Amino acid sequence: MAQKHRPNSVVATDGIAAVKKLEASSVHLILSDIPYGIGADEWDVLHNNTNSALLGTSPAQTRAGAVFRRRGKPLNGWSEADRRIPIEYQRWCESFAGEWLRILKPGGSALVFAGRRLAHRCVVALEDAGFTFKDSLAWLRESAPHRAQRITIVFQRRGDERSANQWDGWRIGNLRPTFEPILWFVKPYAIGTTITDNILAHGVGAFNEEAFVRYERVPDNVLRSGFAKGEGGRHVAQKPARLLQALIELTTLPGHLVLDPFCGSGSTLVAAKSTGRAYLGFEVDHKAVKVARERLARAFPESADRVVS
Repeated sequence: MAQKHRPNSVVATDGIAAVKKLEASSVHLILSDIPYGIGADEWDVLHNNTNSALLGTSPAQTRAGAVFRRRGKPLNGWSEADRRIPIEYQRWCESFAGEWLRILKPGGSALVFAGRRLAHRCVVALEDAGFTFKDSLAWLRESAPHRAQRITIVFQRRGDERSANQWDGWRIGNLRPTFEPILWFVKPYAIGTTITDNILAHGVGAFNEEAFVRYERVPDNVLRSGFAKGEGGRHVAQKPARLLQALIELTTLPGHLVLDPFCGSGSTLVAAKSTGRAYLGFEVDHKAVKVARERLARAFPESADRVVS
């Protein structure tokens, strides 16, 4: 049975299960920084197989200290089971993709922050559910850690100076990760109608270039909005409010409902409220919900925003 959650609420619950209770075609925009499935933290482990080195918990990594905390599995894995992580992530995305399609209004957008390694699995899952994959945007981060290890150090520890000299300048790992993809999906409108008819019927389907360039200056699919002073530090995966505001104003009108099924510390909700939209956030981590509630209360003390336990 469909369940009506009060607009401008943060609900402490599992976002996948909660979406199943929402009414069909009731949401104008889904904007969410979903787990990337790369083992960034316990909540980001979305596969069934484990290893003592996952998240830096093996005896050797414990002795090495904080440098190995939250270290994910290597790309080739430690076992055959590890190599199933990408398909398991796709299956996880499939667990909510169909419900996202159901609750969105025709022509409505789903804007999804996804990790570079497994974003394609998210695309396949949502396409298979019926979404149209509109574009892949790129958010350029102001700073990014670069932890690629020099191969020469490994050879030097082995006493192999010849190999160390031969492989001087080579590293193990990745280039500096300066961008994150934002996947833009659209729910198809009814066959036999036009996009203009859909806009009149449901209020979504076009994009507001004029509003977008107030944030990004040019209507490019590369976004550069960063954090305001003192804004960061509330969540390991936090995104800038200005960036989220740009995406919300790009795809919705004031008064429209913005849903974030994995709302974390509430950045999407704050951005929605600040642009005159209604919001609804689901988050399984009660500590994160508390942070979201505090942020909303601090930014909008006069409002009736609340947390539902």
